[in-house]
Amino acid sequence: MLKLIVCIKQVPMVSELPWNPKTGTLKRELAEGMMNPACAHALEAALQIKSRHKCEITAITMGPTMAEEVLYEAMAVGADRGLLLTDPAFAAADTYATSYTLAKTIEKQCPDFDLILCGCYTSDSETAQVGPQLAEELDIPAAAYVEDFEIKGRTVRMQRVSDNFLEIMEMKLPGLVTIMTRSYAPRYPSLEGLANAYDRPQIKMLGAKDIELDLNKIGRKGSPTQIINVYSPTAENKNVVLKGTAKIVVNAIFDNYGEKISGAIGKDLKKM
Repeated sequence: MLKLIVCIKQVPMVSELPWNPKTGTLKRELAEGMMNPACAHALEAALQIKSRHKCEITAITMGPTMAEEVLYEAMAVGADRGLLLTDPAFAAADTYATSYTLAKTIEKQCPDFDLILCGCYTSDSETAQVGPQLAEELDIPAAAYVEDFEIKGRTVRMQRVSDNFLEIMEMKLPGLVTIMTRSYAPRYPSLEGLANAYDRPQIKMLGAKDIELDLNKIGRKGSPTQIINVYSPTAENKNVVLKGTAKIVVNAIFDNYGEKISGAIGKDLKKM
């Protein structure tokens, strides 16, 4: 039996991003949460593997207690159990501290895993770092930005597009894969699936002591990343009116915007 792990993150709704201006971190407890879109694609990839192979799917998330919602959602569509890592000591963790926490949890709770699936990035930070860092912590091979894959025996055969080239790769298990959002469109949970998920007490909550973590390597204390400033970008539109004959207007466009136009079309306007 294949044992799959899907790392899922609960992120704030895109329309709700309350920041703490002093710490530069999200006030996650104040925003309505949802499953990170890329993680949903990774979960779907695991479910499709489950439809072709005998396997067990464990969904793992780290966050406040309300993050259990995404684990119930995962179980409603086919995950077998959920692990919720929740502890005030985990707060304000950067990708380094997060990957350490996830790795130690997997080593303790799922030591015989075959494949870990992660979204390629999260909508609230888009660093794309946790997947590769988790693989480094566990000392296993990894492939990022995968669009399609299949498991044959103890080998994963994968496809991805990199620098406009189609790459076909193979990796021995155990390993880790991060999934792009161009494939594996997530399915919707059914009412029956939701009822079954909430009827089964399959979510296990774990804190720092349960996982026997080094407190100096988790949360804010274990995070080398320092957020200097957080701000909301503003877009400004500026209209420019060019007057004169057609020749004067065209010359003004070339003089003022020639470099930008040349960069967009890939040709030097001066040589045309």
